[in-house]
Amino acid sequence: MTGSLFSAWPLAWWLLAALCCAATLYAISAALTMPRFGSAAQVRVAARLARARAATPVSVLKPLCGAEPRLYENLATFCEQRHPRYQLIFGVSSPNDPAIAVVRRLQAAYPGHDIVLVIDASVHGSNLKVSNLINMAAHARHDLLIVADSDIAVEPDYLDIVTAPLADPGVGVVTCLYRARSVGGFWPRIGALFINEWFAPSVRVAHSTGSRAFGFGATLALSRTTLERIGGFTALKDCLADDYLLARFARDHGLATVLAPVLVATDVIEPNFRTLWLRETRWLRTIRSVNPAGFASLFITFTFPWLVAGALGYALLEGLLPVVAGGAGGAGGGGIGALCAGGRAATAALATSTVGGIIARIALHARSSGGWRAFWRDLPLVPLRDTLLLLQWLAAAFGSHVMWRGVRVPVANPETGEAVGAGHTGVTQTVSTAREPRVSAAPRRAAVEVTDGR
Repeated sequence: MTGSLFSAWPLAWWLLAALCCAATLYAISAALTMPRFGSAAQVRVAARLARARAATPVSVLKPLCGAEPRLYENLATFCEQRHPRYQLIFGVSSPNDPAIAVVRRLQAAYPGHDIVLVIDASVHGSNLKVSNLINMAAHARHDLLIVADSDIAVEPDYLDIVTAPLADPGVGVVTCLYRARSVGGFWPRIGALFINEWFAPSVRVAHSTGSRAFGFGATLALSRTTLERIGGFTALKDCLADDYLLARFARDHGLATVLAPVLVATDVIEPNFRTLWLRETRWLRTIRSVNPAGFASLFITFTFPWLVAGALGYALLEGLLPVVAGGAGGAGGGGIGALCAGGRAATAALATSTVGGIIARIALHARSSGGWRAFWRDLPLVPLRDTLLLLQWLAAAFGSHVMWRGVRVPVANPETGEAVGAGHTGVTQTVSTAREPRVSAAPRRAAVEVTDGR
């Protein structure tokens, strides 16, 4: 009977009810925070306030590797900024990189812009992106710097908004969230849901509780003084989570991290299940390596599996499903009437969390979709997306390596000593000469926390 089913394992049923309720409360929080951060009205206010300030010249560093889909269109958005004075620095490590042709096309399309192309094969550590940044930094002419990934697109007020908080001497790094756009077919759509309906909402929830422990490769704005203070890009040369650590090192010096209200767009291009799996498990495994407790708690954010668990638990306690009792097969009988007061309360909690979770998950999907057409198109993918996240989380609990741009990289973070200063000033040639790879030794420092997985 279902009454004996509850009385045999009361703590197990209460634990299930508590976890289901926690998952539902998280889904509700994620849905409620969506319109409160990065809204169009909030961005308009931030842009107006930013333009009221005296604009400070800024150098934008864009490390490139390969000709990604929509690379020209994404880079061109940086050439359409309202900011009165800025420099664009694009860097590659090989003279044969196809991204060079894209930059040349930009230079031809925007002849009045200050666009610098750096070609330098020097290697300074295990993180090749940071090596690229070290090579590019010598070409930055301005005291404000922005590091931005290659696959993002921005609005015309972007530079004004992300540089404005740096007028406060207590601010170290300004970063911003991003919205995913799928480029391709089915699997890029699944990947976009990873960002729009899991990663970004989790950041918003954390931000709403007062957390400022952020640092996203989509945008990292800081002053040259702050960069020199943390040891320059050299301090990050052996770190997998370079974007987070850049902001973390600034916070270690008492400088705040600001999450700007502007959202940028990023492309999800993984064409098949394997490439998507590798990218997303890389993100989760990196979290596990640096923050085991945070990784262990992620399971509560995978809503759909908890809805299924809550619904099954309710059905069992209500006698709607067959159960095994007393060592012999039997049908559920008696239902809720056979339960004690504790059983009835647990059943009510499971029912409430399931219904509330369904409503909250649909609301989160609606507020993340950006339109009714996308809402209905991707609604059937929500169960798959949440279930895939659970499976990836389980897979990420094991293994010691990740795949990054086809390279197998250990997730163990290197120990480093005191960082070496690497501030640069002055201007060199527009295109530097490609040299043979050179690896420079430097002290090491502990790398903690995690990147945004991009």
